[in-house]
Amino acid sequence: MRILIDADACPSIAEIEKVAMQHRIECIIFCDYNHHLSSDYSQVNIIDAGYQSVDIALINQVKEDDIVITQDYGLAILALSKKAYAVNPNGMIYHQDNIDNLMAIRHAKAKIRPHTHLKGPRKRTKQDEINLIKSIIYLIHK
Repeated sequence: MRILIDADACPSIAEIEKVAMQHRIECIIFCDYNHHLSSDYSQVNIIDAGYQSVDIALINQVKEDDIVITQDYGLAILALSKKAYAVNPNGMIYHQDNIDNLMAIRHAKAKIRPHTHLKGPRKRTKQDEINLIKSIIYLIHK
């Protein structure tokens, strides 16, 4: 088991690394070269910027029982297809029972978007970070 982080949109990297260190789990961070990340614990893979380049590099490394941290539904689906776990940065665990519904909602919003101004995502809270850490620990012990 490893933790793979889609770091382009994950604000809790330090907290995820703490959990990985406590459980002696390898942690790999994937980001494009526009993000300046470094780590004393995790392996940082800096990928060329390009459409889906980070996602492709990450999914090519995923193995069964890995934990993938991403808010990208497409990447989550691919991780699930490889029998890995997927969690969003707010702690929601993706699984076969919720991913289809999430994709349907995303599709509906995409159809509305050109005609309507939609609000962006809500502000991230401390509870979101707590939920993420709880979900990761739950998956480690599963």
